[in-house]
Parts: sequence; structure tokens; C-alpha cells
Amino acid sequence: MEAEHFNQLSNEPTCTLYELAPATLPIRRLLASTPGTRSICNDPLVVGVEYTDALMQACAATLTAMQRTGTLALVEAQTVVLHILRGGLNFGLRHALAEAFGWNRHASAFISAQRARNSDDPQDWYISENEYRKINLPPAATIVFGDVVATGTSLLYALRQILDVVDRQQTQVRELLFVCIGGPRAEEILIEIDAICRERFPVYRGATVIYLEGRFSVARRDSGLSVMIPDTDLLRTGALLAPEFIRSQSDSPSYPLERCTIYDAGSRAFWLPEYFDDVRDYWRRTLALAEGGMTYAELLRQRLPELDPGNLNDNDLAEVCRKQLGRIPPL
Repeated sequence: MEAEHFNQLSNEPTCTLYELAPATLPIRRLLASTPGTRSICNDPLVVGVEYTDALMQACAATLTAMQRTGTLALVEAQTVVLHILRGGLNFGLRHALAEAFGWNRHASAFISAQRARNSDDPQDWYISENEYRKINLPPAATIVFGDVVATGTSLLYALRQILDVVDRQQTQVRELLFVCIGGPRAEEILIEIDAICRERFPVYRGATVIYLEGRFSVARRDSGLSVMIPDTDLLRTGALLAPEFIRSQSDSPSYPLERCTIYDAGSRAFWLPEYFDDVRDYWRRTLALAEGGMTYAELLRQRLPELDPGNLNDNDLAEVCRKQLGRIPPL
């Protein structure tokens, strides 16, 4: 069987676009690398409005690159941006479409879908907040949406709800376009929904997932990491990463050591005290490891053993930790 890899479709300063291969799945899988998403996925101190603006601009650049390469042909009056609350708001796809194509009349829909779990069982996730929804769809809707995906609990719930609404409103789905920072579960869910759409809707044309910077792996209890949150953290190791993102790991000694590619997407935008506590906790625990004798090279072998370290292993781990802790505002 041919190993998974990617083929470059375009290379511009604002966005490099790849297609994942082999193309044996029923959905299309793309990978985009932009300056903004490299900054977001490397530096957890890109937060608040700066974070959401950077993500919106990255989505706009990706949409533009897709149109130029012939991998995207949307119709304004048929396009609905689905906002999966609250993490999906961060992608700014309503404004990204306006910036990329000069649109003003595309629609928006909203659905709340917050995951939680009852126990430590990795399969025990459920939707805890789902009270709000506002969904109106044109007769043949192209649904554009974004989210962060680890277990995919919120994503699967939201898309199943959309299909229920489509049935009640007696409309159809024409196309699905999903932009994500996430792992393989994103395409697994999209394949499931794609199969339903192909069976139900005569106008249906297909589904596309666009991974930003990589298709990351998801932390498991057996991942062998000293500090992690299972079923939540998006990891660099074991991932399929854009070459630009791999090269950027050498820009700062902290980048390849971060606990998660994105941390908590919602609090990162909308409630910084909680978010900074999360990031601070990781670097405090890592500092304790360093003070207990762990070296930079040892931690790098945990977090990203595939990376050629170059001079990175010359760094003092405790010093890297203290520098990161010093950057976190005392909110």
C-alpha cells in the first residue's frame, strides 16, 4: 500500500497548499500552511483578538489559494457558514469568505456543541451544552465550517444535527467544506457524513477537509509523554506535518516542546485567565521535570523525535521553561 504523503498544489508567501495522497478516500483532503497558522500553532501566547484575526486571515489566504488552483468553486447565495459554538467562531470563516471573494450575502448558521465526559473512560464523551441553534439553509446548501478536532465529539454532533435540519426544512446539501486544526478523526467523521449525503441528496458534489499546518496526532494514555491531557492534546509526533511547519520548529526552542498544538481554542479567544492557567501549568510541570534532571534533548525525544534537532539540544530546559513562564501575563 502506498504510504500517505502530500503533493504541492501551490506555493505563495501567504499560503502553501498541498493535497494528501493517495486519493483513495471518498473525500478530498488538503493541507495548508500559512504564516498566521504557524504562529498560532507554535506560540501559545498568540491569544485573544490577535489569535482570531490571524486565524481568519489564514482561512482567507487558504480559500484564495484553493480558488486559484481550481480546488474550490463556491456560489455566494448557496453558501452557509456553520459556526459550531464556541471553538468554531475562532476561524472567522464568514469574514474570510468576504475577504477572499468580496462577498457580502453569504449566510450564517449557529449550533452549540460543547463536549464533556463522565469518567476517565476515553470513550465516555458526551455533549453537555447544546441549547442554542439558529439554522436556515438555502435549497441546495454549501456548508463551510471550521473547528478544532481531537475526539470529534462536537463535530459529529453538529453535523448530525445539520442533517436533521436539512430533512425538516426539505432542503439539500450540495457540498461540505471543513477547515480544521486537528487529527485523523476529522476525516473519519467527514467520510461518515459524506456517505449519508451521497445517499440522500441528488445535488451533492462532495466533501473537503483542509488541515491547517498538519494532521496532528491525539494524545492517548499510552503516548509516553510526561505531561499531557489524553484525548485532548494535539501532538506533533506521529503527525503528518507541512514542511513549512517542520522548519519553523527551529525558530524557538519552546516550539517543539509545547504540550498541545492549540491548547483550548475557546478560552484562548474568549476567557484568557483560564487559558493562561492551562499554559502556565504545563510549563511549571515541565520546569519541575527539568529541575529533577530531565534535559532538553530528552524532552524533545518525547515531544517530536522525528525532528532533526540541529542546535536545539544545546538549550537548557529549565531556562526555556522560565522564559516561557515569564512571558505569560499575570491575569
